[in-house]
Amino acid sequence: MPKVVLFNVGGSEVGEVELSDTVFGIEPNVHVMNQAVLLQRASLRRGTHKVKGRSEVRGGGRKPWKQKGTGRARQGSIRSPQWKGGGVVFGPTPRSYTFKLPKKVRRLAIKSALSSKVIGNDIIVLDALTLNSPKTKEFAAILSNLKVDRKALIVTPAYDDTVALSARNIPGVKFVAADGINVLDVLLYDKLIITKEAVQKVEEVFA
Repeated sequence: MPKVVLFNVGGSEVGEVELSDTVFGIEPNVHVMNQAVLLQRASLRRGTHKVKGRSEVRGGGRKPWKQKGTGRARQGSIRSPQWKGGGVVFGPTPRSYTFKLPKKVRRLAIKSALSSKVIGNDIIVLDALTLNSPKTKEFAAILSNLKVDRKALIVTPAYDDTVALSARNIPGVKFVAADGINVLDVLLYDKLIITKEAVQKVEEVFA
């Protein structure tokens, strides 16, 4: 089992914590992580892009000139695609970009992402993370104590309004509860800061 140092909010080492081999100690599967990221990014697309085709453009009901005898190319409508103001050929129309991945693939992806953080020494486990009131300054001090100066993902066992409000105004910092942890966030942020209790909850779900 991989072991990592356990820190407190003051940045001091207070022990060690063993992580589950099946969640934090597997060989990361890059292809599966890529598919999971594509899935999440695709689901974020609204898919509302739209242009008008030939049948939707206003006007063009009358034939611009007779078929023969003018010396010009035959035309049926001034709203044909070759005309200025005409319809667009094969333009984008509203669609859904979402697709599905098997449950086992999604679970492998999140475990691969978590394991990659352990391999890269980019995971910080806290014994606890509690704040008496929402204070951005206090939360920034905690990050400074932990020597975190890059983008960080904060994970607690359950949603905590105090932590969420304290972290939301710090650039490059995002807070999620353990049940909301996902591949895109884990890979997007440089550091994963997670409480010991949140680790146990993640292991219960994905082990």
